Amino acid sequence: MRKTWLWTLLGIVALAAISYAVFLWLSPPALPEGILYGNGRIEATEVTVSAEVGGRVLESALVEGRTVQANDLLVRLDEIDLKTRLRQAEANAAAAQRAQVQVERQMVTARHHVQTADDELARYRKLRETGNVSLQMLDRVENQQREARGQVETLAAQRSQSAASREAALREVELLRSQAGKAVIRAPSAGTILSKGIEAGELATPGRTIAVLADLARIELKVYVPESEIGKIKLNDPARVRVDAFPERYFEARVARVEQRAQFTPKDVHMPDERARLVFGVVLAVDNPEGYLKPGMPADAWVRWKPEAAWPDKLTVPR
Repeated sequence: MRKTWLWTLLGIVALAAISYAVFLWLSPPALPEGILYGNGRIEATEVTVSAEVGGRVLESALVEGRTVQANDLLVRLDEIDLKTRLRQAEANAAAAQRAQVQVERQMVTARHHVQTADDELARYRKLRETGNVSLQMLDRVENQQREARGQVETLAAQRSQSAASREAALREVELLRSQAGKAVIRAPSAGTILSKGIEAGELATPGRTIAVLADLARIELKVYVPESEIGKIKLNDPARVRVDAFPERYFEARVARVEQRAQFTPKDVHMPDERARLVFGVVLAVDNPEGYLKPGMPADAWVRWKPEAAWPDKLTVPR
């Protein structure tokens, strides 16, 4: 019985030793001194292109993944409705202009009549003082003078109204002319079409998303560094980034920004030391000349904060 117990104990010890050896063999090697690890998701500055006018899509050059240059055609909308409205607005503006000219001509005549009526009234008042005209005649001349002045006031109101109508018509013309130019939607900057929001034949409405673009040659990765380690990170420190889609390739990067305030560790971020509750965000600018990296990809990153530290042949993710 005693020998059985002893062999059992020796077996347990041997199994524990073997398990520990396997654990050490399978565990990734520790990171070299001078290199910090972090993880996050690839980000890119996205530009949403929206329609400013309505119209049916006549032509579309939207292909997801296609690279475009600034001012490249994205979508061409049907301009028939806009052109019809523009012609009507131009006709309204021309009519308002003619009405304003007519009122101005009438104003010239009406002012002449007022001047004549004023002179006639002044003459009749003097004659009334000498008794050469009757009171009825003076009243008739005064009425004529009031009518002439009332006509001028009426025409002045019409002139103001016609001027306002002409101004409104001209603004409508200007607006429609600018909108007609917006029926052709072009890329505001160089980038890659991440998604398209409309197809040829569909009806675009003002504000509808046409496409989402991003410059994939200028992407970023935000990783999180424990509060105890953030003092080691400096701007422009070199870094290397790896994604699951290209496990054997490292993308060169550099530290572009370091957040100035700590935060609690985000739920989707793995920290080697789970006791690290407060972390700082570190933004890496990542070289992506071929456009392999896409927004949303999870990525691992290693930052070399000691200039003399050598990059190992294979970087590992701490557990």
